[in-house]
Amino acid sequence: MKSSLYYKSKKISVNLVIHLFMLTVAVTCLFPLLWMISSSLKTQETIFKDMSLIPKVLHFENYYQAWIEGGFGRYFLNSLLYTTVVVIGIIIISSMAAYAFSRLKFPGKNIIFFMFIAAMMIPIQGSFVALYVLLNKLHLRNTPIGYILCMINVGLSTSIFLLKTFFDKMPKELEDAARIDGCSKFGIWWHVALPLAKPVLAVVVVLNALNVWNEFILALLIFDSRPLMPLQVALMTFQGEFVTRYPLLMAGLTIAVLPIIGLYLLMQKYIVKGVTQGAVVG
Repeated sequence: MKSSLYYKSKKISVNLVIHLFMLTVAVTCLFPLLWMISSSLKTQETIFKDMSLIPKVLHFENYYQAWIEGGFGRYFLNSLLYTTVVVIGIIIISSMAAYAFSRLKFPGKNIIFFMFIAAMMIPIQGSFVALYVLLNKLHLRNTPIGYILCMINVGLSTSIFLLKTFFDKMPKELEDAARIDGCSKFGIWWHVALPLAKPVLAVVVVLNALNVWNEFILALLIFDSRPLMPLQVALMTFQGEFVTRYPLLMAGLTIAVLPIIGLYLLMQKYIVKGVTQGAVVG
């Protein structure tokens, strides 16, 4: 009896320590975000004097000034367009390719798949020279389509790997039932494979949206025209223009961060399930 009570109390103590540690890490991660939002609602005079997270007077006009005066709205819409088109392109291409690698038989299937996997080990910076030359020859440099095609290519390898490992575990009886109902291979992909892969697709959406939204170096290489630049490149210019106007800078950073946080919160229920199903081979 004493032994069981001892082990029970020990387990409670261990769980308490773990939860306290996780709570500390969570607070440490959240504090910079809360401080950024708080600073965006202060004035230039109070930002270094008022140390409270909730200012006495909320200055929402900082967001208006950042959006209009800083020209932040155009860059935000550019990033929104690039992210949406790239994510949709990656979902369509990677899901079709992953289904083909998983369910179809064709010559060189394994070799082509392992080439996609090998591409995951090559950082995008290693292909800058080739990309620059290729886009120049195709007259796609300094164009939205050139940037979008490059970003779709960047996200394909990981997305195909996640989706293929999910499709490998998909019961074949579902495909047989769909064939009996008259579905073609394309119909099975659309009506059976994609609906079942929603958790993994959510992971693919979040990972690639985060990657495109935060991309900086490739956009700096491809774009010359300032109106075409995405949000992250504009932030560098924005910071240079308003380096002493910290509330406006914090308002711009808050605008840049909130969409991705919202997307993650919207799809968080699929994240753990999707990673488990798509990234772990049973």
